[in-house]
Amino acid sequence: MVSRSCKSLLDLATGDMFNSAQSPRRIPRVMTVPGTVSEIGGGKINDGDFDALSFECREKKIIVANFLPLQAQKDMRSGRWSFSFDEDSLLLQMKDGFLSDTDVVYVGSLKVDVDSSEQDEVSGRLLEEFNCVPTFLPPDLQKKFYHGFCKHYLWSLFHYMLPMCPDYGNRFDRLLWQAYLSANKIFVQKIMEVINPEVDYVWVHDYHLMVLPTFLRKRLPRVKLGFFLHSPFPSSEIYQSLPVRDEILKALLNADLIGFQTFDYARHFLSCCCRLLGLDYESKRGHIGLEYFGRTVYIKILPVGIHMGQLQSALNHPSSSTRVKEIFQQFEGKKLIVGVDDMDIFKGINLKVLAMEQLLQQHTGLRGKVVLVQILNPARSTGKDVQEAKREIYKSTQRTNDAFGFPGYEPVVLIDRHVPFYEKTAYYAFAECCIVNAVRDGMNLVPYKYIVCRQGTSIMDAALQIATGSPRMSTLVVSEFIGCSPSLSGAIRVNPWDIDAVADALNMAITMPDVEKQQRHEKHYRYVSSHDVAYWARSFMQDLEGACREHYSKNCWGIGFGLSFRILSLSPSFRQLSIEHIVSAHGRTCRRAIFLDYDGTVVPHSSITKTPSPEVILVLNNLCCDPKNTVFIVSGRGQNSLSDWFAQCENIGMAAEHGYFIRWSRTSEWETIPVAVDFGWKRIAEPVMKSYTEATDGSYIESKESALVWHHQDADPDFGSCQAKELLDHLESVLANEPVAVKRGRQIVEVKPQGVTKGFVTEKILSTMTSNGKPPDFILCIGDDRSDEDMFESISISSLPVPTEIFACTVGQKPSKASYYLDDTIDVLRLLKSLAAASSSTTPTNDTVISSQPVPPEIEVSFESFA
Repeated sequence: MVSRSCKSLLDLATGDMFNSAQSPRRIPRVMTVPGTVSEIGGGKINDGDFDALSFECREKKIIVANFLPLQAQKDMRSGRWSFSFDEDSLLLQMKDGFLSDTDVVYVGSLKVDVDSSEQDEVSGRLLEEFNCVPTFLPPDLQKKFYHGFCKHYLWSLFHYMLPMCPDYGNRFDRLLWQAYLSANKIFVQKIMEVINPEVDYVWVHDYHLMVLPTFLRKRLPRVKLGFFLHSPFPSSEIYQSLPVRDEILKALLNADLIGFQTFDYARHFLSCCCRLLGLDYESKRGHIGLEYFGRTVYIKILPVGIHMGQLQSALNHPSSSTRVKEIFQQFEGKKLIVGVDDMDIFKGINLKVLAMEQLLQQHTGLRGKVVLVQILNPARSTGKDVQEAKREIYKSTQRTNDAFGFPGYEPVVLIDRHVPFYEKTAYYAFAECCIVNAVRDGMNLVPYKYIVCRQGTSIMDAALQIATGSPRMSTLVVSEFIGCSPSLSGAIRVNPWDIDAVADALNMAITMPDVEKQQRHEKHYRYVSSHDVAYWARSFMQDLEGACREHYSKNCWGIGFGLSFRILSLSPSFRQLSIEHIVSAHGRTCRRAIFLDYDGTVVPHSSITKTPSPEVILVLNNLCCDPKNTVFIVSGRGQNSLSDWFAQCENIGMAAEHGYFIRWSRTSEWETIPVAVDFGWKRIAEPVMKSYTEATDGSYIESKESALVWHHQDADPDFGSCQAKELLDHLESVLANEPVAVKRGRQIVEVKPQGVTKGFVTEKILSTMTSNGKPPDFILCIGDDRSDEDMFESISISSLPVPTEIFACTVGQKPSKASYYLDDTIDVLRLLKSLAAASSSTTPTNDTVISSQPVPPEIEVSFESFA
């Protein structure tokens, strides 16, 4: 374990992986706030740093992606570079979602190599003319980063293909992982050259930069940072096979907002966080949030849209009209099915051809009348798997055409060349059906483009000889496994592996009545036109702004080494409990009340043996020997367990079952608090709990005299949490008219009588002390669970007749109603030893001293309450 005296945490590296070649800083920096946590960790920014600025600070949107939205070409004769914006780039199109005067800066790589001698000049041009900051990864690093780790591992894994197999190498290559880290770090260096962390927002895109949030958050703890994953996120069973799974998850959690295309992808991510990191999530007012070290990391589900203006311009282009007339003549009298896919192994192109073959085999009347035109976009990756897939497509196409074709008719037409955008729009506009048959894909925008093109324009209508104002029709066959499938409710969804089902879907699509085609088309067009790329960008940025609103209302500390770095964000009033301070207050007071939770406070949750150690018994006895001290164990445990465990403590008080039973000392009798004693509700609750126990392996029921508790700590983390939420709702419904409270705790669901809380029992004890003429002038309350928050709240609002020193302390640094914290049960025991020593008028030894200051940013701290 790392020593807490270790300094300069942020300057430490985990190894050579972070010592990549540093690209020289070529662009003047506009960041004026030092990026170290220690300088801004106290929640205050030195505004004097901005006095030196000679310009007005203006908010920027910094868009970070693997590639810049640029096209680059070098004239080999003159040696000059020419650059232009790539109008097809999503990064460029998303600007429509921002205000017109928004300053947008792009950070990413060019798709061409630029010699190191030219990089300074190119950087200056791109920043000045295009607001683009190129990263210029060295060729060897680029190869290992992009073609190595990104394509070989992440892209394959995220599309449900395990890369650790004989064809792809049996062993995880750490050199590729180090290249991925080095590349991400270079991207961060470029962001640092242009960012003003006070006002700018950073939006990072896709799986190429998944660890970037950690490197950037390390330098700028309060950076406003969003991340959007354009690819699928696999199920936890697949993702868990990645050797660096925890590092990537923790890096993503350093973002403020994480976006996914579909709920399935978000659900898989949340499941991984639950299973691997022990984190739970909840939805509040429609927003999903993960609590992570005092920060709320928000999850957004929003499919990407298309650029309506670009499509409509393409439809009105003269080349489109010319091409659609040629297509009209070529396929006159035939029903055209169109497919447009990248040439890769996940698009299901061969399955599509096989379905077409099956369609013609089963429906002889369609022969000569139906044509599948499949456009093959160039492959984005290389390898024998792509070449093998291409050979299979050509083989299936040839077999289908030989079997069902005849002079003047080819059932399957492959277009394996670069197809201009205007030509694709022409095919979309003419085709009666579009099929996207990918076996796994992110946000495939082909169906959206097809729908808009089928809506047409007046120019395209004239080329197709369609009367103005005539009904628009379209049909879609889409795979269940693509990102846009959930948003296209009128599409015919298919399992691409079920060739018979795909063939039936194609038959249904082309023989569907025109009225139904029209209704489906209208439904789709309403959605696509209102959820375009501008809507997507605007909605994401609005949520990112909302997620960052509390950045400057809390104190921040950086903790953790390397990729385990994270930000601890806490209220300014929340601080570490100082032994010196509390011992001093202890010495000034005469009547002291000390309330201690049991599990997780004096005994660790991880302890197999739940009985208190001899050391704990000794410390508690020493505290109880002081007549000025009233010490209570306030626990959810039953009275029998507490009686047995603390049989050697004569003067200790105990509150069992959250205070339903109270005993002031070992010799006194157990009392029950004055609440309704009708336990008829148990006959209702217990069968419900039993049904969930039978359905949830690893769960069990604990029956107390006053309560029933359903435990799921030994169940599957994801399933157990899901079942607990469902059980909570179920019990609240069936017990709505009963005098009980249903609560969730740490891996439990508990039903107990209303009014039975730790807060109520502390009020009762304090009231009794006051009525006996001994109102306490010192209160210490320590606990770690949700149930202990009632105690913290109770003592903070208690009205006592004398001035009182109050110390509400939670175990573990986390959001709490307590004003103080201790890190773990070890620190709790140290504190109790110091108080016992003070009660005995002895001086605490040096090893019992805990820092009296808030957590310094450079100190590594361990938190058992978080994964």
